[in-house]
Amino acid sequence: MRGVTQREVEGACLELLRRASTRLPPDVKAALRRALRSERDPIARVNLEAVLENVEVAEREGLPLCQDTGLPLFYFRMRPSPELDPGKAAARAVRRATEEGILRPNTVHPLSRKNPGDNLGRGMPLVRFLPPDGEGMEITVMLKGAGAENVSRTAMLTPEEGVEGLREFAVRTVVEAGGKPCPPVIVGVGVGGTAEVSMELAKLALLRPLPRRHPEAPLRRLEGELEREINRRGSGPMGLGGRTTCLGVKVEYAHTHTASLPVSVNLQCWAARRASVRMEGGEWEWR
Repeated sequence: MRGVTQREVEGACLELLRRASTRLPPDVKAALRRALRSERDPIARVNLEAVLENVEVAEREGLPLCQDTGLPLFYFRMRPSPELDPGKAAARAVRRATEEGILRPNTVHPLSRKNPGDNLGRGMPLVRFLPPDGEGMEITVMLKGAGAENVSRTAMLTPEEGVEGLREFAVRTVVEAGGKPCPPVIVGVGVGGTAEVSMELAKLALLRPLPRRHPEAPLRRLEGELEREINRRGSGPMGLGGRTTCLGVKVEYAHTHTASLPVSVNLQCWAARRASVRMEGGEWEWR
């Protein structure tokens, strides 16, 4: 890609990790404040006030929002370039972020549980490539903690179960998770494709800002219905009761086999850490 060097991409990845780890996106902060204003349960209010105070301190002091800084997921939207190796840039940025204390060393071998100490290892960091949008480059980082990831689920529903089966599975997943994912959560729902594609879609859904509903009316309605039903169950902040269990529901889909209906629900805790930057025309635009 013309005008962008490998070192610049690495630097951008490092800055994204710093921003994602220490600053909550404006739309998530606004949603938490709205939840506090609407909350009547005293315990729920205490929890939301503590969360918002935590956000302010982290931003002011440049400290991680949570002790579990998660696993970093990188999404690159760009055309292939022989001059750039985005995966290598992301890996170097992750190592530097770990050395600087931006990230806690979280990655371990799945069986021996040995920790390399730098958040790298086989398959790490997670790097995904999305279809290009114009001539520029866009990089997004999402930090995914274990509390929310551990209660995420996939179900291979039958076509006969349809939308009602999807609805029941999504609501049950959030309600049964209780306080484990540190609610209020953001709920990503992926529908269609194959088992693994549906979970990828659920994670992609979490990248969409809270105010942005799905452009297709039926899915837009489904998002609203799921959000209302989840909050109606009353699990509340930290699973201790209250009006706001989820800040929003986002749905993404892909076409699937005629005999299949894969559905995945991926949860993100209140510390919905994501950051993006776009490079076009020689300028970096941070989002």
